[in-house]
Amino acid sequence: MELFFFVEGACGYTQKQGYGLETAAVSPTLFSEGAACGACFEIKCINSPEWCTPGQPSITVTATNLCPPNSAQSNDDGGWCNPPRAHFDLSQPAFLKIAQYKAGIVPVQHRRVPCNKVGGIRFTISGNSYFTLVMVWNVGGAGDVQSVQVTESQQVMNVPLPLGAPPSWQFGQTFEGKNFRFSSKPASGVIRQNIDLEDKCVDVANT
Repeated sequence: MELFFFVEGACGYTQKQGYGLETAAVSPTLFSEGAACGACFEIKCINSPEWCTPGQPSITVTATNLCPPNSAQSNDDGGWCNPPRAHFDLSQPAFLKIAQYKAGIVPVQHRRVPCNKVGGIRFTISGNSYFTLVMVWNVGGAGDVQSVQVTESQQVMNVPLPLGAPPSWQFGQTFEGKNFRFSSKPASGVIRQNIDLEDKCVDVANT
């Protein structure tokens, strides 16, 4: 695990999505072609008493980006994100909670944990007169999303595959001026979360 500075990443999240600095870019082994976007991990510094924060506190971060592999460097000398390594790049504030700044990179123990999000699941809608792009974010529990369903006038449209990374789902029509319901299913398959958009005039931004 090493230190990095937050920018919009492979999952498409921005500061507007509210994930803040408790985020991580994860190696391809963890990223799983985008399936881990929105997932939460608990990590703590281990086996490095010189650099680990005393008491070895843990932090929970949300996967929001991909740490790309570097085949020109070995896995233990610069190619930290090369498969099959499990690696996390953290924002500076997150890194400083578990290790000293000068360490740069430290060994960590990690595990997947439920996401504790405030305010409920959120949907950001964009597109034009030909398609609608829906980003699903702030998902509690599993954190990541496996599928999205839209119901409009009793007609159900399932979208099992994402566009780009799983937080964004493309529908081949506009929803402007319609009533519809979004349902999202996390990868765990345990729960389904719904949201009704009751306003008959839904503004869709041009992209």
